[in-house]
Amino acid sequence: MSDNEYIGFKEMCARFDVTPRTLRYYEYIELLSPRKEGRSRFYGPREMARMKLILRGRRFGFSLEDIRQWLLIYGEKGTGEQYRVWIELADRQLEVLRQQRAELEASMAELLALRNETAALLDKMGPAEGAEEAS
Repeated sequence: MSDNEYIGFKEMCARFDVTPRTLRYYEYIELLSPRKEGRSRFYGPREMARMKLILRGRRFGFSLEDIRQWLLIYGEKGTGEQYRVWIELADRQLEVLRQQRAELEASMAELLALRNETAALLDKMGPAEGAEEAS
C-alpha cells in the first residue's frame, strides 16, 4: 500500500467529523489500528472503511461493544459469519427502535392532548382574563 493511500490524524478527524478525543478512544478500545510512526498516526483504506462502519453503527444506535465484536468476527470467522451476526444485530436493534418509536408517539400524543386542553382553557378565559394573568 502506498503512502498516498494513508491520511494523518487531523485529516481523519476532519474527513469523518469526529473529535481527536473520539478518534483516540476508538483506537484505545481497538476499533481502529492506525499505522504509527513515532507519535504520528496514519490511517489507510482499512481504517477508513472501519470508521464508516463505526459511525453508521452509532447512527443506528448500536453500542461500541456491539460494533467492536462485529468487526472482530470478520478477522476470526470470515464474511459469512459476519453477515449472519449483522442480521441478528440489525433485527435486535430494529426492535429497540420500534419500541422507542412507540414510546415517542405515545409521548407526542399525550403532549398534544395536554396542549389542546390548555388551549381550550385559555379560549374559555377570554382575551381579557388571559391577558391579566399573563402580566
